[in-house]
Amino acid sequence: MYTYAETPLAERMRPKVLSEFVGQQHLTGVNGAITRLLQSGILPSMILWGPPGVGKTTLANLLAKAFSRDFFTLNAIHSGVKDVRDIIDKSKQSGFMGEFKKPVLFIDEIHRFNKSQQDSLLNAVEKGIVCLIGATTENPSFEVIQALLSRCQIFVMQSMSKEELQEVLTRALENDEWLKSKHIVIEEPDALIAMSGGDARKMLNYLEIIAGSKQETTQPLVINNTTTAALLQRSLPAYDKNGEMHYDIISAFIKSLRSSDPNAALYWMARMLEGGEDPRFIARRMLILASEDIGNANPNALLLAESCFSSISIIGMPEARIILSQTAVYLASSPKSNASYLAIDNAIQTVRDTGNLPVPLHLRNAPTKLMKTLNYGVGYKYDHDYEAHFSAQECMPDALIGKQFYQPGDNPRENELRELLKKRWKDKYGF
Repeated sequence: MYTYAETPLAERMRPKVLSEFVGQQHLTGVNGAITRLLQSGILPSMILWGPPGVGKTTLANLLAKAFSRDFFTLNAIHSGVKDVRDIIDKSKQSGFMGEFKKPVLFIDEIHRFNKSQQDSLLNAVEKGIVCLIGATTENPSFEVIQALLSRCQIFVMQSMSKEELQEVLTRALENDEWLKSKHIVIEEPDALIAMSGGDARKMLNYLEIIAGSKQETTQPLVINNTTTAALLQRSLPAYDKNGEMHYDIISAFIKSLRSSDPNAALYWMARMLEGGEDPRFIARRMLILASEDIGNANPNALLLAESCFSSISIIGMPEARIILSQTAVYLASSPKSNASYLAIDNAIQTVRDTGNLPVPLHLRNAPTKLMKTLNYGVGYKYDHDYEAHFSAQECMPDALIGKQFYQPGDNPRENELRELLKKRWKDKYGF
């Protein structure tokens, strides 16, 4: 029987075979990429990219076992070129001992290796002396040299879902002798799962701390959200990504941005991030707001929001929070206008009310002789041939001449647009 002071729970619960591996179904499921490798009998060098606690080390070890390969492991923080060369030399020597099966060299946090350290791997990987499996929490496109990337397959691993974490939790309670001796009853796993942030190792560490706090008694240890928060001395974010709270808080966040209150916006954003919300969901909503509520009052808002979405998709959490914060503060502090939003809705309603009005002949395309004989395109004015690149030609269907959809907002930028449009169209659209 285990005692609390022995091997950590997360290590004891590390799967021994691939069938015990939880999560990453896109890789290890029936049609997963890793599953297809096993079926093919080919183990290529690879980079496993994903957040902490999702099974990168475990998967590498299980692959080595599945292919009956020796398994060498290095941590890039503590290792250097000499360590790499020592393992390569051992691999070369094993080739003289009969049938050669290239060993697996697993390098944890491979992004910590500098260029010369990564260069030292190239020849061994290319010649098949070792099968490299690197693990990284950082985007390998930026942190791993191109020459090494071109010799490796990249597999992206994802944070574990609530259901997957629940499965890990259940297995631990059912299979670990030390935990079973504690007579644990989990009434509510939500706090334990939420605080782990998709990290199975962190969740098992938390469970071990809670179990270790139990006094020697025959009474069961009841774990619920309140006791979890109290024992771990962390408050549970009141946030449910799939429930009403999800919609209430994102609504509060958007309305705070619209109300030009960066402090409130940051608070609601923090609530979402602490609750495990996908940062891309937050960024998508800011993209919409940048056009719907700011629009041409500050066109740069849309550019920054788009850049934010692209950036966090590359970087990921926790650093993505900084970019989200910068964007939220900018959007909240920006002048506001919903003029473009109202304009398109007005135009769409007019289309629904009036149907398919004919395109004026002078605006029609005339690629064929027949169309030209029907006066398609006749009378069209090419605006660049006129002063100030403006011809004042009519572009509306006859039934909608003078119809206004866009009314510029009352802000410095759109007031400039208003004056320009008024100068061009005079009183036609009521600018």
